[in-house]
Amino acid sequence: MIENARILRSTICLIGAMALSGSIALAQEDGPPSEVTQWVFQPAFDQTDAGWDNGLIPWVKAVEEATQGTVKIRVEPVGALTSGSEAFGAAAAGQTDGYAGWATVYGGDMPEGMLAFGLAMGARNSEQAWEAMWGNPDYKIGDLVQEAAHERNLHWIGWTNQGPNAMFTKFRVDKLEDLAGRKMRAGGPHALFHAAMGGAPVSMNAGDIYTALKLGTIDGTYWDTGGIDDMSFHEVINYAIMPGWCPAQHQEIFVNLDSWNALTQWQRDQIEGIFEETYFQTSKMHADGVEEALQILRDAGGEVIELSDEEVARMRQKSIEEVWPQVASQSERNARGVELWTKYLKEKGEY
Repeated sequence: MIENARILRSTICLIGAMALSGSIALAQEDGPPSEVTQWVFQPAFDQTDAGWDNGLIPWVKAVEEATQGTVKIRVEPVGALTSGSEAFGAAAAGQTDGYAGWATVYGGDMPEGMLAFGLAMGARNSEQAWEAMWGNPDYKIGDLVQEAAHERNLHWIGWTNQGPNAMFTKFRVDKLEDLAGRKMRAGGPHALFHAAMGGAPVSMNAGDIYTALKLGTIDGTYWDTGGIDDMSFHEVINYAIMPGWCPAQHQEIFVNLDSWNALTQWQRDQIEGIFEETYFQTSKMHADGVEEALQILRDAGGEVIELSDEEVARMRQKSIEEVWPQVASQSERNARGVELWTKYLKEKGEY
């Protein structure tokens, strides 16, 4: 009898210990872990780029707040750890924990990044971009990009609309024919657009653009509008042509997939939970910077040209017919993404 009672007490204690252990494990899964994860990011740009203060850094702060300080991120400027062209691959290889930039322009080995970057004359604004990429279950084009990112050992976790990627030129543009033969600095998707409009795209590092414009080596450049004053382009160009090649050009944030999977489920849920919030927050920050940058250009004696609705429609039609097929040809996912974007614009009555 005594022995049975002892066994019963031992069993109860064991069950109690297991229950307590399970409760602790559950609490750890449902809340912040005791350990702090330290990440190191290097984007494809430095503090002078509008994507630093208006894109990446607000996201970093939001991540640290959402995870209650259990994920801390140190951001190094381009060149500190690797070059801009190598930064995307460095994050994929685990040499850094994350990357911010444009997978289609720097790194270039993920064609699906074009769907996140923005198609030529595609989305007009942040609302359209979000609806087609993530918000409307009939499209979810973002899932295609995420699949491609995972294949490259990356997880797409941040996004911001940098506003119009406009044309900044030394010559006047009122119609697409005015671009014929003009040498413009353009890379990746905007190079496809410029060539389709009859221009001559020129590949060039960002740091060389100012001097090339000043010397007349090129006639203009494509750039996110809010960043022209950061680059001092207002000193060497005469015109800003709006909305340029892409009314809503985007920048992405990727985390190394191994680093991402090493987090607890609670941490991952917290970071996923701020994706949409930080997208619209940082996109508004970029939009606010657009008007400020254009005013700086006006004050320097430059002119802002708003293309007519008719001309924008012509450029969009030519882009869909000549540029989008080139994007679609680069992968099966790109082809599906272009198909969905075309369907989306048709249902919006814009194509």
